[in-house]
Amino acid sequence: MKAILTRRTIRKYADRDVSETLLNRLMTEAARTQTMGNLQLYSVIVTRSDEMKAKLSPVHFNQPMVKEAPVVLTICADFNRTSFWAKCRKAEPGYDNFLSFINAATDALLYTQTLCNLMDEEGLGYCYLGTTVYQPQQIIDILQLPKLVMPVATLTVGWPAEEPPLSDRLPLESFIHQETYHDYLAQDIDTYYNYKENLEENRNFVNINHKETLAQVFTDIRYTRKDNEAMSRTLFETLVRQGFLPHTILRGHI
Repeated sequence: MKAILTRRTIRKYADRDVSETLLNRLMTEAARTQTMGNLQLYSVIVTRSDEMKAKLSPVHFNQPMVKEAPVVLTICADFNRTSFWAKCRKAEPGYDNFLSFINAATDALLYTQTLCNLMDEEGLGYCYLGTTVYQPQQIIDILQLPKLVMPVATLTVGWPAEEPPLSDRLPLESFIHQETYHDYLAQDIDTYYNYKENLEENRNFVNINHKETLAQVFTDIRYTRKDNEAMSRTLFETLVRQGFLPHTILRGHI
């Protein structure tokens, strides 16, 4: 069976090292992924020391796997290296803008996913931490990231010490649109979300959170408007500090 079909998020790891040789090979292979202009607009910070993991842990809401995983990888959108290359070659870079961040972030996330696929094939376990963009300035300070470098993804990596159940996925017809986008009817939502909403673990999730529907758990507890807006402001401010947005854009927006 293809590794992608049994992909699981692994949060518990065996007491076994991930060798530098293996990791370097996988990161080298992942660099064959698609990239804008063949520029490879990303950098990866490899964290192995307990001291650095302890510094990163609070940024990721002290999730235990940050300290327990043999390796933590912070993948960054990076236009610093390309810009410096241009300056060293008598060229004037113009990559201190939002479009350049989007291009570099896309490169970095494509690289991240390719690396995940390769780790699946190797039998390694990992957990993708969406918390990376919640408090990016702290990560920037800890990892000493210069301007035009922005953390966009984090992976905890190790050999699995658990085999959690496969998480559910929506059916193909729920997200594929032929030729043009066809907006959803209420009956489509009923059809597409029926399986997810009726899984025992999700029904329990609703009950323990004292909600009426699974959607309310997400909107009222997990990803609230208040939190989204607050973290959006933080992200916006950090992009300004890292040079991807002009300081003048802050007026009237934050």
